Parts: sequence; structure tokens; C-alpha cells
Amino acid sequence: MPWLDTHCHLDAPEFGSTDAADAVRRTAREAGVAHCVIPAVEAANWDTVRALAHRWGDSYCLGIHPLYVPHATEADLQALGVQLQLRRDDPHLVAVGEIGLDFFVPALCTPLLREKQEYFYRAQLQLAADAGLPVVLHVRRSADRLLKFLRQSQASAGWTGIAHAFNGSLVQAQAFIDLGFKLGFGGALTFEPALQLRRLAQTLPLDALVLETDAPDIPPQWLYTTAQARQSGVPQGRNAPAEIPLIAQVLAQLRGLEVAELQEAVWRNAQTALPKLAALL
Repeated sequence: MPWLDTHCHLDAPEFGSTDAADAVRRTAREAGVAHCVIPAVEAANWDTVRALAHRWGDSYCLGIHPLYVPHATEADLQALGVQLQLRRDDPHLVAVGEIGLDFFVPALCTPLLREKQEYFYRAQLQLAADAGLPVVLHVRRSADRLLKFLRQSQASAGWTGIAHAFNGSLVQAQAFIDLGFKLGFGGALTFEPALQLRRLAQTLPLDALVLETDAPDIPPQWLYTTAQARQSGVPQGRNAPAEIPLIAQVLAQLRGLEVAELQEAVWRNAQTALPKLAALL
């Protein structure tokens, strides 16, 4: 059974040209990563993620990331609604995302931008419900607010999706699971000091977990460059979907599982979170 990366920004500028991104994707396939889910971050990259997904037989999501909300407009929300309807029969479109709230970046935490983030998040939840699609959520110091609006949504009884790069509490994790979400784990769990995250990775139900890289971001421990080294001119290691099998080995060891058992579980869990994946896999 091959591997699956449920969150990979293959269109990111860190990967360079289309040819360079293709090389990254080819390396991942050679490492056994058969499929990548490529989320969008703003209207400007919707066409790019769709083209990448079609070229490699991967899947994509359309949405407006909270880091891009400051410059987004009402017209972008309207355009997203149009795109979701226009692409509704595209088997490669599997979710609305990456959407959510970010209360970590100070510039996004002013009252005005918190309000705008929440407005865009709620509007995109409604668009996802209208399109009958899951959501891929950005969760950074914002789990409780994300959960509040999910519960208030008219689709609250039928959500599926992924809480990406989850790093909240056990109570918050269970709340997402109870609403129908899977939790994304990646390179952050490979760091031994990440005690809370590793405890979650060990103790949460196996059927609640999916694997992701968030490439080119969140490099695993073996790619990480310390701040001191970066000050000396050593570049930060660039994460890539080919790291999924090694990240999986760490997770399997934490849980005391055979890698094959974990592989089968996360493959199945991803299809539960994003049901349209089944036809592509």
C-alpha cells in the first residue's frame, strides 16, 4: 500500500519553477507517496493548484487561507463560490481549504483582523456546505473559535475534513473528532521536546489520524536548522512530501505499531475525511 500526503503546498515559491515542483513530486512518488492533497491559499493560486493536481493525478482544495485574509475581498468569496460550482464535477477537487483562523501572528490579532478572519471563515464554511465538500482547517491558537463556528453552522451534523497541523489539547482534539474531523500530524511530532504533541499522537484513536507534511513548511527534525545555524548562513531545511514514510516511522514507533498497520489506517482515514479521494486512489 502506498503513502498519502494530505497537505502539501507544491505550488509554494520555495519549490521554484514548475519543473522543480515536478521533480519534488517525482521524488515523492519514488519514495512511495502515491498521492498529494494540494490546498490553495488565495484566489491567485486556484488555477495553479488545480493544474498541479491534474498533472500528477493528485487532488486539490480551493479556499482563502487566514494569512491571506487581510488582502482578500468580498469579490474573492464570490469568486470562490463560482469556482466551487464550476468545478463541482471535477473528481480532483476534494475540499474547501485551506481555511480557518490564525491567532498566532500578532498582525492578525487586532480586533479588526480577528473579525475579518472570522467573517471569511464562516463564509467559507457556508460555501463548503453549499457545495457538499469537506473542509481543511488551519488551526493555530484558534481551536475553540473554529469549533464554535463549526457547531453553529447549518452543516454541523455532517462535517468531514481535516484539522491540519493539529497541536491543541486532548479536549479540543476530541471535539474535532466528535464533529467528524481527522487530525493532521506531520514533521512536528518528530521532535522529542514536543511532549504534548507526541502524547496526542500516541493516545488519540488510530482512526482519527492522517499524515501530512505541510511542505515546504514544518520540516521534520532531521531537516530542521537551528536559529543559530541560520544566523551563520545555513538555510532552513525544505520539507517535501517524500518525507512522509520517515515521519510515519516515528509515529508508528510512538504508538508501538508496525509501519504497515499505520499505513493502512491513515490511508483509510484520509478517504473518510475527504470522501472524493476514494475515486482517485
